[in-house]
Amino acid sequence: MNIAIMGTGHVGLVTGACFSELGNRVICVDNNEEKINMLQKEKIPLYEPGLEGLVKENVKRKRLFFSTSIEEGVNKSKIIFITVGTPPRENGEADLSNVEKVCRVIAKSMRGYKLIVEKSTVPVQTGQWIKKTFKMYRKSEDFDIASNPEFLREGSAVHDFLNPQRIVMGVENERSATLLKELYRPIIEGEFNPLFKDENFSFPVPLIITDIQSAELIKHASNCFLATKISFINALADICERVGADVEKVAEGMGYDKRIGRAFLNAGVGFGGFCFPKDLQAFIRLAEKINYDFALLKEVERINRERPSLLVKKIEEALWILKDKIIGILGLSFKPDTDDMRFAPSIEVIRLLQKEGAKIRAYDPQALGEARGILRDVDYCEDPYEVARGSDALVILTEWDEFRKIDLEKIKDLLNNPVIIDGRNIFDPERLSRMGFIYKSFGRS
Repeated sequence: MNIAIMGTGHVGLVTGACFSELGNRVICVDNNEEKINMLQKEKIPLYEPGLEGLVKENVKRKRLFFSTSIEEGVNKSKIIFITVGTPPRENGEADLSNVEKVCRVIAKSMRGYKLIVEKSTVPVQTGQWIKKTFKMYRKSEDFDIASNPEFLREGSAVHDFLNPQRIVMGVENERSATLLKELYRPIIEGEFNPLFKDENFSFPVPLIITDIQSAELIKHASNCFLATKISFINALADICERVGADVEKVAEGMGYDKRIGRAFLNAGVGFGGFCFPKDLQAFIRLAEKINYDFALLKEVERINRERPSLLVKKIEEALWILKDKIIGILGLSFKPDTDDMRFAPSIEVIRLLQKEGAKIRAYDPQALGEARGILRDVDYCEDPYEVARGSDALVILTEWDEFRKIDLEKIKDLLNNPVIIDGRNIFDPERLSRMGFIYKSFGRS
């Protein structure tokens, strides 16, 4: 099929690369000329495991193209995916101006039938507004609107796209449903390059076909529920510390219940990234607009907002005075296997430490470039051992596998004080205690 992807952020670029891998002809469009120039030279503007090879291979096969022209993308495609950013406004609502703008240009550029698919995370009823926009700027009504939310985890997005746990299609008629089902058929049936196939995954993939509003809600509700699990276990971790319980064992005991599951029950410094914080705020504001007080999600947001302060308090408990102390930070991205620092807990932790007069050294395997544009007065290092050398404490903020494997004896020798504050609970407290560390984590004595 001929497909256009409007927006080459994380979702758009992964979507375009994966659809081209399935044999489709895909043109990815973005108004950022610098980014498109990079992509045309087969340089990837973000870090995502497996993505670079996928892009290069399908550019070579002449299946994947990049352009700054929406008109070109529209004219060369039958199915158009909207994957532009929907950042939060000051009041927490999703800013849909990018969606509206690209829809206007698509509507004016259309010649013949097009299926317009919203894939960006948007509030419920956005599909209705997209349809109104097309009717306003397009005299012919030979088009369909659909919703096909993404469920991609940064760090495993290529795997998630090709091995999804479910595919959701919000449609208004059989014509658009048939087109989307045919497009996704290789994924639903597992008929694609076995190099990308998860052997532990069972096919066919569950397919949920519903109305557009329900599809939009499925995405928002999923993210908010996962955020709720994280805040729940973080609140439980605070209780565990006060009563002498172990949050890891509590989570394990809960996780064996199939109704609950172990995933996302990991206590720590809280969630970040562009999805969970943004979607929480947007869902809360949407509820307010329809006169529903979603107090549960407000509490989820509050619990998460307090985590960086609680971590800084743990550092103070270990060092007493933070002024002029050198604090080593391991991990800047909001999660491992990505360079994304949007709403990363590291940003607030470092700013709180700097406010107390502490000096910061930091290292991240992928996010140093991003960090330099966000955080000032930070000494960026080349590896964990350079961070530890001469620091008064070492703080873990991202659970990169590299950090789990560091030489702790060497780290201890390099630190001024054998202090580790573990914001992701990646080390065994008993082991570090035996090694002579002052070790603090979340929810464990």
